[in-house]
Amino acid sequence: MTEFEPVELARLCAAAMLDRDRASLGLGMELLAVAPGSATLAMPVRADMIQGHGTCHGGFIFTLADSAFAVASNTYNQVTIGLGCTIDYIAPARQGDRLVASCIEQSRGGRTGNYDVRVENQNGQLVALFHGKSYKVQGSVLAAETPHD
Repeated sequence: MTEFEPVELARLCAAAMLDRDRASLGLGMELLAVAPGSATLAMPVRADMIQGHGTCHGGFIFTLADSAFAVASNTYNQVTIGLGCTIDYIAPARQGDRLVASCIEQSRGGRTGNYDVRVENQNGQLVALFHGKSYKVQGSVLAAETPHD
């Protein structure tokens, strides 16, 4: 496979991950930024995401944070999966909000990594804090180049 600069590799890995991620795309997520070990995704809070108390269901907030974690932890072209995650909900999100999840790598060594995600609304208000632990498995995110006949 061709060698890429780290930021370009991160961008290509993010694009490949999101192109295959029907769940994130189906929820209207978009990639705002990516670099090695970091990713920022946004998602609108739609009417079909509202739960019985009139606010965004926590599962959707978790999914946004988890998607940012997935993209950030796979920016090195090494298949990395979630080993465990936690989330703390700080403030409610409401229909019409635009949530932004910013993931930053805190540590990475051997097969594991630790990532923190801040989820904020369009006004910069903190909605949730997420922590994910990653585990590197075999394989690469980008398909290996194949020779053409």
